[in-house]
Amino acid sequence: MADAFKGLTDKNVVVAGYTDNVPTGTKGRYKDNWELSSARAIAVVRYLQSKGVDPQMLGAGGFSEYRPVATNETPEGRSENRRIEIALTAADYVPPVVDVPK
Repeated sequence: MADAFKGLTDKNVVVAGYTDNVPTGTKGRYKDNWELSSARAIAVVRYLQSKGVDPQMLGAGGFSEYRPVATNETPEGRSENRRIEIALTAADYVPPVVDVPK
């Protein structure tokens, strides 16, 4: 995939990380599933960069356990929820600004 991304122009590559709903535990490497999902996405971004993809076109985000694609009630479902997704966006894309009440 890195080779395909190297030739792109006017695009961003955004990597999203996800987890299942099993807590990471307090003694683990990650404080919680937010950190784990973010680290999962960042690891892919760093890999792509190491393969020559321009870091200016890369981005990462973590969504924790909150966007499952399968049930978290079975080992198979939890396995499906531990994933990354890669999206291509236009390089000039500007996300909408949302006013948050104070």
